[in-house]
Amino acid sequence: MFSKINEFVAKRVSLTKSEYDYFNDKLQHKTFKKKEIILEPGVVCNFEGYVLKGLFRMYCINESGNETDLLFASEDWWIGDLISFSQRIPSKLYIQALEDSEVLLISYENKELLFNKIPALERLFRLMVQKAFETMMNRLLATISETAESRYLQFIKRYPSIPLRVPQHMIASYLGITPEFLSKTRAKLSKK
Repeated sequence: MFSKINEFVAKRVSLTKSEYDYFNDKLQHKTFKKKEIILEPGVVCNFEGYVLKGLFRMYCINESGNETDLLFASEDWWIGDLISFSQRIPSKLYIQALEDSEVLLISYENKELLFNKIPALERLFRLMVQKAFETMMNRLLATISETAESRYLQFIKRYPSIPLRVPQHMIASYLGITPEFLSKTRAKLSKK
């Protein structure tokens, strides 16, 4: 059960056998059913989850009731509301399982214990936050400076399995376009 997350860690930092044992002991294995909401606005996010199997989406709902998809997380990705988790404030986001899923969760308290006992894990999570920030900045820049076609091509390159697993309207929401415009874009690309 821990082999995948340990491989993830080993690619980024070095731990001893006893450090891996301690790390694994602080993780909780959990399963979620398709469509299950695992976080909603008003609740403090008390987990970061490493996805072993399945698919999640993070989204928000505006005052008009429109959903905007912010993130998809599949196998070997992490899911959680970083702002709520780290600042201990109520979330403004939803996280939903899009498939039956399995995750390894780490609580806020256990993460703090890990940081105190294994400094390399603090480095690991710092690197993860940096990568997440880079990804969000690139997405923001693409949204304001690139065409919908270019953003869609980047999306399928970055998430090759997601278009096969997610409804088109969620992809459109993520890209900031209408489902109809996405259909036209896909049709146009298929003719090239």
